[in-house]
Amino acid sequence: MKPAKGRVIAAYGRQFAVEMDGKIHSCIRRGRNGDVVVGDWVEVDNDVIESIEPRSSLFYRSDAYREKRIASNLTRIIVVLAGVPTFSEELLNHCLIAAEDQGLKSLILLNKADMMEPTRIALDTLDLYRHLGYEVVPISAKEDVSPLLPFLENETSVLVGQSGMGKSTLINALIPDAKRETAEISSALDSGRHTTTHARLFHLSEKSHIIDSPGLQEFGLNHLGLDRLAKAFPEFRPGLGHCRFRNCRHIDEPGCALADAVASGKVSEKRMMIYRKLARTLISRNSGKGRATNR
Repeated sequence: MKPAKGRVIAAYGRQFAVEMDGKIHSCIRRGRNGDVVVGDWVEVDNDVIESIEPRSSLFYRSDAYREKRIASNLTRIIVVLAGVPTFSEELLNHCLIAAEDQGLKSLILLNKADMMEPTRIALDTLDLYRHLGYEVVPISAKEDVSPLLPFLENETSVLVGQSGMGKSTLINALIPDAKRETAEISSALDSGRHTTTHARLFHLSEKSHIIDSPGLQEFGLNHLGLDRLAKAFPEFRPGLGHCRFRNCRHIDEPGCALADAVASGKVSEKRMMIYRKLARTLISRNSGKGRATNR
């Protein structure tokens, strides 16, 4: 029998929920398990994942020791923030950088907009990102999710953000049957009840899909080299290749075009500080392997 094609919509340890012809199958991966991720298109033979089709994108984070793959074949990243609890601007930047590296569209969704004063303060902070060209959309998931809907149409999106920002509330508002569908998957996998500890893909329509993901406390970018890191800052791109030294790291070298852009106000000092902190971390972690480069 010819292997069937399906899409991974959830992953729990060694088991994967694969949707094929509208039905959910509990499958395992032949060989390594860690390379299968939610959003993958796979070939399945007798409930065994035999192969993974080439991905258009892979959204993941990494530290010095391991990679954590979040989702694949995406078109948009939605970073969910809120005024309460206070969001991490560093985490926001790391998510935007990872999205830029994969060529994905980004949306900054400010939830709990009904809390007026915290929302005002948060919007002031996010003004920098609006000027960089990122969409910033205030919303109250408990009251009205309609401002989000145009950004979901014909997209495969993933919700990312810290715990407590309201991602699950958003999913339940967008998909009233989300809890029932999650229970169906748990039943299919015989794995009991699950909270949001794993990514899960939901269908909004035939061409629109959204992936819920676990809350993040940090988002490492150890998989990026310095070249990829710099290119993931859109405002840096006009200056790249114009430094005095071709191997400029944009940290403290003389004649750095990006440093000149900061001095002239074309690049924000805050964003340059974020870049330099990440660059120094990459250099330190790769010091035993030579200078950090694009990988």
